[in-house]
Amino acid sequence: MARLPLFVLTSAMLSTLSCGLLSAPVAPPAPGSASASAAADTAAPDAAEVARVRGQLARRHTGLTSRELDSLAETIVVEAARQHLDPALVMAVMHVESRFNNFAVSPVGAMGLMQILPSTGEELARKQGVVWRGAATLFDPFVNVQLGTAYLRELSNRYGKLATALAAYNWGPGRIDRRLERGHRLPTDYSSLVLEAHASAQGEGRSS
Repeated sequence: MARLPLFVLTSAMLSTLSCGLLSAPVAPPAPGSASASAAADTAAPDAAEVARVRGQLARRHTGLTSRELDSLAETIVVEAARQHLDPALVMAVMHVESRFNNFAVSPVGAMGLMQILPSTGEELARKQGVVWRGAATLFDPFVNVQLGTAYLRELSNRYGKLATALAAYNWGPGRIDRRLERGHRLPTDYSSLVLEAHASAQGEGRSS
């Protein structure tokens, strides 16, 4: 997703950041539907974790109804587990990308909670077995989370480091590949913002 974040970047350097928030690369998940209730091939989500995520979502202006937030909290926990991600990391990406606004659209056309470009979303939907009904599909929060977490896992498997995966999520893997091939320094501002938001999300979870 080649675009700038939604707010001014910091200059912290994370060039040596390890992949501690992600597990070892795993095989792609079996295709499934977008909603948490359709994730029958995964263990039941941890109720306490769902409650923590729901509490954090309740403090944001998402544009979603209370019932949708209930389902979204479960979806975040289920899809994070499916992709071997920390739910707080998924929340951090949402914070940086969209400020949790389900209907956010970036200047370059990335959409929804995890700010996915329609071209990327269509490709991810095909890989994940999700029905694609055009760009507006990305305004379905459950689809957006399923595709966004799958994309973050895909990039983590590809690059092996969280900092690089996050840079590719923001800049697009093509641009990151070219920088790596040329020995250029990778951008770190976006990774810094996500990791700062991740630390904040973890703090919220402990205080909820």
